[in-house]
Amino acid sequence: MDLQTLFHTATPVIGVVHLLPLPTSARWGGSLKAVIDRAEQEATALASGGANAIIVENFFDAPFTKDRVDAAVVSAMTLVVQRLKNLVALPIGLNVLRNDAFSGLAIAACTGAQFIRVNVLTGVMATDQGIIEGQAHQLLRYRRELGQDIKIFADVMVKHAQPLHSPNLATAVRDTFERGLADGVILSGWATGHPPTEEDLSVAASAAKGQPLFIGSGASWDNVEQLVPYVNGVIVASSLKRNGQIEQPIDPIRVSRFVEAWQRAHHKIQELNRANGNCRGSINEPLPAMVVHGQK
Repeated sequence: MDLQTLFHTATPVIGVVHLLPLPTSARWGGSLKAVIDRAEQEATALASGGANAIIVENFFDAPFTKDRVDAAVVSAMTLVVQRLKNLVALPIGLNVLRNDAFSGLAIAACTGAQFIRVNVLTGVMATDQGIIEGQAHQLLRYRRELGQDIKIFADVMVKHAQPLHSPNLATAVRDTFERGLADGVILSGWATGHPPTEEDLSVAASAAKGQPLFIGSGASWDNVEQLVPYVNGVIVASSLKRNGQIEQPIDPIRVSRFVEAWQRAHHKIQELNRANGNCRGSINEPLPAMVVHGQK
């Protein structure tokens, strides 16, 4: 897929709007206005700080269901996304946790959102919600029925989970693209706020063969220079929060700092490529060892 067409850049920074607890969740506070106000503040902070897109998550609904969420959650997320669409001129995506990609597609289709994130698209994962099986066969058919070209970005070896077989990252990446028909693949660390290793990023980049690859957790202005060479884009939340605390709202100054670090890292890669006469076919083709930190 063409990231430039969707995000107006080939190297997007996608900021996460973590919704406050929604109706029927364990920590629902009773005020949908508070949820909307916080979401609008965070979307505005992301837009003003230079993010290229927003993804909306029901992050604070934990503990999550492992499949379909309650209708009240779908209704609330639909309302929030519609409000954000009217507020900021950025592409918007959805991640309906823990793995309700069908509701994500439905909300996107009704609001004009452009993409969704799916934690388990293919394979079987043991999670704190129980055993979750990928349903790519049903999800892709549902997208066709909706008649909308909503992009599907899927995690491989998703955080807070373990595969029910001997993990092979390269195979998982290839299967997610070739058998799950994902439009992009997301690689995260072992938990929220923790980045993937450079070794895993290198393996995933080689397996992706130029198709979109995103970092899904743990990116910060301190480590982007090491992470950027392998990927096309990043989904970022924790490092953008006030004082770096996940429960705090997004700080536009931290957004700007992250975006600037991301752009500097890409500029440095371009300069190194020119200096070394290296012309890569895609950004996630691993660079030579002299360019990529830690690659041998």
